[in-house]
Amino acid sequence: MKKCTNYEAIFSLIIACFFALTLVNCGATKEPLSISSDEKIAFEQIEGDTITISSDKTEYEIIIIEPGFNTWLNSIAKPEGYYSQSFLENRNYLMVLEWNRRVLQPMRYSSNLYELQIDYTQNIDYGYEVNYKLYNYFIYFQRKHNQRLGPFIPRI
Repeated sequence: MKKCTNYEAIFSLIIACFFALTLVNCGATKEPLSISSDEKIAFEQIEGDTITISSDKTEYEIIIIEPGFNTWLNSIAKPEGYYSQSFLENRNYLMVLEWNRRVLQPMRYSSNLYELQIDYTQNIDYGYEVNYKLYNYFIYFQRKHNQRLGPFIPRI
């Protein structure tokens, strides 16, 4: 039996890492989103919708001025109660982290898309409605602007 030298072991490790990364990257390709005609109509609206997301429990408020979002929320999004609050909170936390990271990198990400940071703390109970509307805004935003705010494909 031949004894491996350090160089052979390192070379073998590099080759193994290369193949592992290749396999991971092959599985991570972006699949195109399937956008329905109703969703396209919501995306193409030019009149501004204003949605206020607030909670009576906290003094938290988000104002979204995005043409088509209200239409999309009422006609395309899953209805309230479809997701659990803990699901919404976990997804929102991940997407807020990515959103805020992009706000801080205007040379890399469009400042027209990522204008302001979102103050969202994981330990605060914002209530179901705030989490539901914020989550759906993130889904709407990702689908409309072909963005990805986390490891999950923004599906309806």
